[in-house]
Amino acid sequence: MRFNLELSENQILNLDKNSQQLIAIKRDDRIHPQISGNKYRKLKYNLEQAKAEGKRTILTFGGAFSNHISAVAAVGKEYGFDTIGVIRGEELVDKIATNPTLQFSRSCGMRFKFVTRQIFRVKTTEGFIRNLKREFGEFYLIPEGGTNELAIKGCEEILSEDDFNYDYICCSVGTGGTISGIINSSKPHQEVLGFPALKGDFLREEISKFAQNLNWELITDYHFGGYAKINAELISFINQFKADFGIPLDPVYTGKLVFGVMDMLHHGYFKKDAKILVIHTGGLQGISGMNTVLKKRQMPLIS
Repeated sequence: MRFNLELSENQILNLDKNSQQLIAIKRDDRIHPQISGNKYRKLKYNLEQAKAEGKRTILTFGGAFSNHISAVAAVGKEYGFDTIGVIRGEELVDKIATNPTLQFSRSCGMRFKFVTRQIFRVKTTEGFIRNLKREFGEFYLIPEGGTNELAIKGCEEILSEDDFNYDYICCSVGTGGTISGIINSSKPHQEVLGFPALKGDFLREEISKFAQNLNWELITDYHFGGYAKINAELISFINQFKADFGIPLDPVYTGKLVFGVMDMLHHGYFKKDAKILVIHTGGLQGISGMNTVLKKRQMPLIS
């Protein structure tokens, strides 16, 4: 697979001269055009396990604009796996052509099974999985968002030796897998801050299942109303950040993360002379899908 991990370098932000802190962005988004950031990290060892088990089909779950669905489809095309996406929302069956994520995934060879939101909520039950195997045959199962023990192992490789000089490690949080890996590989002097993209405080329990260290905290003030929720203020921030630093941010995860970090910096959260590392987890494929929604709402687009 055409990954270039050397591109995952830390890009230091040139803030105003009065700033006493140093902020850098780890550019994990640059390592692959479709399978970037935490999706590469989460899938790496799962693919090895699927091969070891002799499985040639990968089945997983996701929503209409899921970075995970897109990445699994791309991985399948690259490595020769058949891929199946169980998609939340039965009404989407007739909207593939107008949905950039689903359209791309289908172009990679992914097959879809669209289910109602009610059925999607019971997707992890034994009965539902058994029915999927009757329909599709044997497959290697990857959970929604890709989080499992092998994904955590991959995410433990996000931080490099050079990153242990930072005082704070900041990352967005979806299912909790990425931050769990980062927590496990972080050093005792570091504080890991997670910025959930979802509304609610339920992720603490999920992260605690995998995280071995206690040097972490969730910052729950920057979800902008919930998963995939966005407003004009966040759009403006994302566009201005790209103009100022040349770094694109996605509206679901990294946009909210960086907005939160910069707002906390402005309000004096970080100690004087702190070194802050922000993990760019990719997800840029979601911009086109969000712009489709924003255009319908007659809102500004993400550049």
